[in-house]
Amino acid sequence: MAPLKFQQPLLQTSVSHNPSEIINTVSISYISSSDVAMQMLGAAYIQHQCYHSNEAKTMVRSLKGISALVQLFSSENQEVQRYATGATRNLIYENMDNKTALIEAGGISKLIGALREPDDELRKNITGILWNLSSKDSLKERLAREGLSELTERVLVPLSGAGDAGVIQQSASEADIFYNTTGCFRNLSSVNERTRQQMRETRGLVDSLVGYIENSLQEGKGEDKGVENCVCVLRNLSYQLYSEIPTSVQMRLEGPTRAQDTRHNDPIGCFTPQSKKTKDRNQDLTTFSEVARVPKGAEWLWHPKIVALYNRILQSSETNTATREAAAGALQNITAGDRRWASVLSRVALEQERMLPVILDLLRSPTDAELRSLTGLLRNLSRHCKNKDDMATKVVNILVNKLPSDGHQKEPSSDVVVNTCGVLNNLVTGSSLAARDITYFDGLPKLVSIKTSHDNSPGKLKAARAASTVLSNMFQYTKLHKDYKQVSLKVKPS
Repeated sequence: MAPLKFQQPLLQTSVSHNPSEIINTVSISYISSSDVAMQMLGAAYIQHQCYHSNEAKTMVRSLKGISALVQLFSSENQEVQRYATGATRNLIYENMDNKTALIEAGGISKLIGALREPDDELRKNITGILWNLSSKDSLKERLAREGLSELTERVLVPLSGAGDAGVIQQSASEADIFYNTTGCFRNLSSVNERTRQQMRETRGLVDSLVGYIENSLQEGKGEDKGVENCVCVLRNLSYQLYSEIPTSVQMRLEGPTRAQDTRHNDPIGCFTPQSKKTKDRNQDLTTFSEVARVPKGAEWLWHPKIVALYNRILQSSETNTATREAAAGALQNITAGDRRWASVLSRVALEQERMLPVILDLLRSPTDAELRSLTGLLRNLSRHCKNKDDMATKVVNILVNKLPSDGHQKEPSSDVVVNTCGVLNNLVTGSSLAARDITYFDGLPKLVSIKTSHDNSPGKLKAARAASTVLSNMFQYTKLHKDYKQVSLKVKPS
């Protein structure tokens, strides 16, 4: 969070050889005073000085001013609290030593305690400080441990509109408070498995994130920065999801044994057992009895309904590429790997949500980070899809067009090239049509050049290996060798 400007009458002092030190010493004595007016004046001056001076930030810390400000967080006077937290926001901005000093002085618990005050400016200061603190990995676990539950209960839940009303009613200040808080959660959710698990288990947290996104989309506010933060938190919480969720949940999502599957006669997805579509699936997409009809809490992260929500985000976020990237990344997380439920959600995305055209349309994005998530998602979907011939006819031309002409090009990035080759390889291994179309749409020269022409950097070498794998698997279709020769290429397994 950026530092706060402040316009207020400043402390007066006589000129000396080192006026800055004297002024700061006076301001520290003021905030340590029992007089409320002196406390406000001292805090206001520190806020002003620390807006533009790193030297002032260091001096306040050396004079034990941070611990004095922390004591003012619990003042009975809300104006004192506002001045003290405003000064602290500026003190810790881009200053790791001051952040550490704030935490060591018991600042987190005092800030969380002050959230109970019904003062928007104070709450805005507090959540801004907490967001700033959460940017440092070394501070995230402690911040989550001491503040996550209270932040969720006092800010996230009431301001998300996820309750019975289903409407987001925020003032301008409350919008800032919510944005600060979700920014803090976005940082916390990125640190490690322990904190991700704590966040998944925090009552009301996931429900509020989902509720806010749903209500924002309903109100046509999909580009909202708060939505971006919420989707990013969900993406982070879905990272390594299947290995981090409780064993009992893992077993439930892995489903019954194959013998039990053959005895099921329950609805599959949105289809009845008697429908032709159900029979055509050969019971590969089993019932959703593994999850509740109405998801709650962490269950949202792997529930089929979340796929529909991410699909809406991809289609409604026209300008906010970060939100689209996060939604695609979350989908990539929950469709990754060999687990049965990753396959189930992939099928939901392809067959029930019909997301393939949406993803292919978004591949026109010039943003590499978004392309990484989209191609990573497409790689997972191509792995789990049942009709690879059908998918190949829809995606090969587009993907071949995205490939660079050789391994020396900087765009797209090596990660995007690896993912793209991964999609092509998944299709080629199950479809001769994919191999045929790669040849028809001039993909062979590109794959050979990616394989053979590069700068030997780790990323380019990884892309070269990925291209080589595609070529090797294409070579298995002997009936296509004649087509390969017609483009004047000798395609051999690597």
